[in-house]
Amino acid sequence: MPQTQPVSAVDRPSGWLEGYPVEVAGGDLYGDAAQSVSDRWRAVADGLAGISEGGPVAVQDIAARHAADLGLAFRVTGDEDERAWPLTVMPLIVGAEEWAQVERGLIQRANLLEKLAADIYGPQRLVNEGHLPAAVVAGSPFFVRKLLSQGPRRGHFINVYSVDLARGARGQWRVLQDRVRIASGVGYALENRLAMSRTAGNLLVDSHTRRLAGFFAQMRDGMAATCDREQPRIALLTPGRFNQTYAEQAHLARYLGLPLVEGRDLSVIDNRLYVGTIAGPKRVDALWRWINTTSLDPLTFDARSQIGVANLFDSWAGGGVEITNWPGAEVLESPAFAAFMPRLCRVLLGEDPILPNIATWWCGQAAESATVAARFDELALLPAFGMPVEGFSSRQPVAGADLPEDERTELFEALRRRPMDYCGQEIVHLSTTPAIIDGEIVPRPFTVRAFVARTADGDWTVMPGGFARLSSSNALPTSLMGAGDLSADVWVVDEKPVGHSVPPRPAEEPPISRGGGILASQAADNLYWFGRYNERAETVVRIVRALLGSSMEGDSGIEAQAGAMPDLVDLLIRFGAVGPAMKDKPAAQVSAKALTETRLAGGVAALMRRRMEVGMSLRERFARDFWRIVSRPMPSIDVNRPQSMLSSARWLTEHFSALAGQVSENMVRSAAWRFLQIGQRIERAQAICQFSRMLASGDGEALGVLLDLCDSKIIYRSRYLAVPMTNPVRDLVLLDPDNPRALKYQVAQLVDHLEALPSLRDDNIPEPPLRAARALLGDLQAALAPDMTEARLQGICAQLNELSDEISARYFLQFDREEAERRTRLL
Repeated sequence: MPQTQPVSAVDRPSGWLEGYPVEVAGGDLYGDAAQSVSDRWRAVADGLAGISEGGPVAVQDIAARHAADLGLAFRVTGDEDERAWPLTVMPLIVGAEEWAQVERGLIQRANLLEKLAADIYGPQRLVNEGHLPAAVVAGSPFFVRKLLSQGPRRGHFINVYSVDLARGARGQWRVLQDRVRIASGVGYALENRLAMSRTAGNLLVDSHTRRLAGFFAQMRDGMAATCDREQPRIALLTPGRFNQTYAEQAHLARYLGLPLVEGRDLSVIDNRLYVGTIAGPKRVDALWRWINTTSLDPLTFDARSQIGVANLFDSWAGGGVEITNWPGAEVLESPAFAAFMPRLCRVLLGEDPILPNIATWWCGQAAESATVAARFDELALLPAFGMPVEGFSSRQPVAGADLPEDERTELFEALRRRPMDYCGQEIVHLSTTPAIIDGEIVPRPFTVRAFVARTADGDWTVMPGGFARLSSSNALPTSLMGAGDLSADVWVVDEKPVGHSVPPRPAEEPPISRGGGILASQAADNLYWFGRYNERAETVVRIVRALLGSSMEGDSGIEAQAGAMPDLVDLLIRFGAVGPAMKDKPAAQVSAKALTETRLAGGVAALMRRRMEVGMSLRERFARDFWRIVSRPMPSIDVNRPQSMLSSARWLTEHFSALAGQVSENMVRSAAWRFLQIGQRIERAQAICQFSRMLASGDGEALGVLLDLCDSKIIYRSRYLAVPMTNPVRDLVLLDPDNPRALKYQVAQLVDHLEALPSLRDDNIPEPPLRAARALLGDLQAALAPDMTEARLQGICAQLNELSDEISARYFLQFDREEAERRTRLL
């Protein structure tokens, strides 16, 4: 594409689009727009300019902050960590008239794919009559022979369908790729709109932009309509938090009110599907799957699958659970099918395609293979069945002209040996759209992922908008977000205001329900460990604060207690924050190590990372403000400046206090809240025991440090008006039932939480965790301060460990040996 000089931020006219190069070679969404739509473009650009006086960079920063607040993120293939979602504040604006043609084409395409799936897994008339080569079906690794003649009981193979669209140089829209396995991107379309709603304010309404809420309500109703029960439980089946689109799945689950489950949460009992919860198994009526068919059931499909559910196929085939989309439907995603879609549309629907395919040649036919070989430098080459093959390191297309000579020769040879594994496609020249890049308004090539879903009556509804991907280069379009790519919201605008798309009210109000819904055992486990990791990190930070304060003169927050420094270092060693080699090192060096340690499990950085890892599996349960606090990076630690480290430790203390405030004020007192609290209380009780074993028998300085660590110095002074003494300190930090930092208080809270959890017994006999907690509380209620010797405290530590094991055995899924040993090391 010819390079066009962008309009600089300095000499740009007052209207952002006044100097935009509308005569962009290859077509431009703004430049090609009808007058009424181009007026809307300019109004939106002017409106965005009015949001901030700092120009495009400032308003882009506002959008980035809102995207971060919403928790938007994605993972590039091969990355371990997520990246911030790259939302550009300039939307793609499509007029209602242009979109109407796209919408008709999407519905036609969805109907075509539905009929095609029905024929492939039914009579196979298309193959028998020569309209479709058998190898195009049988050659796909996603064709499931076991499903032949299994047909959906309620008549639909596809409930949710997405498609990548390209807009050509003359404004024509074409299909790049069909996506019938999962509708990845639908959650990002929602989140883009939420972020833009916060950024652009009334611009959406003033622009007569169609809303998205109605689409999601109808999509959920369409899934529910396939179930047998009036209020079915629909779960979103995720591959897990390391999946590239896990953040999107969590957002969708939260927005739609669906439990987010993994395969290990589920089990088949008496031919029905159940999710394991803290209250026992709960029936699941439908799964919205985000994993391949071959991974669904290791007993039926791929025995190596660790993300599926044993016997799920039998349950589904027998009517025990519905699955969206139908297993085996992903066979339709093979690029080889694209070569036959125009003909199949005429055969199955009696119509020409409204949205044509990118021209495609399947090399499994001699004439087409010869065409691809002859036009090698003009075409893009890609695997025919969506899987890597010889000559390709991935499943993404490559331009023949861009291949080095050795790779070109290798691909020619592979094409000659197994031509059926390859397709050739025309190279797409994409339209462009205005985008804000480094403060400039420049044209960027784009694709749009559009979404179609079944409604409750079985008809199709099309999302009025979608998820746009703006390429960072002129490379071939792909289906994945890559480094440097941008995302944009898609606005479908009407000339006049239209009524909001609000789902109809049900004839009857649903029955009143309280509580937080079901709590899967795995979610309870993660909440428990989130609480433990968070509390352990706060404990280590408290020790570091005391250590730094005791080594610095003039610190007004913590009294100088240099004599207790060896005890504090010993505590850090005992908590696994530093190694024994740090025992005789200066306080500042030990503190720096404890804050930044990542190899030892008890370092603050390691604990914060582990907290984030389990928190990733809980995103759909946490409020956005809570998650925003959790996802904040640790402050930078200047290991050469003790005062700076002390400031960082105080920042971390405030961070933990902010989270505690969110938990206290904003979390419903559900079972989820209780498991978060149980983890925190057990960890705090363990820490108090460790503090007291080390310091309660010491001198006044050691007792003062113990009061500091337990945040109890002020109450001690107001109560005793004397220097710290052994038994009064022991009573305050160990046995005072009203001190929220005392051991007895933690155990009493544990008893309260365990009593409130559901029981699986019908005889009203307390379950083992509750019995163990009550026994420990009874011991503490009968104890006096002199009884709390080091040996007694050591025994209490052992009881707390046993209580943790009882909670795990009763409420959580059992881990493999490696995971169990890793977590045990933290204790």
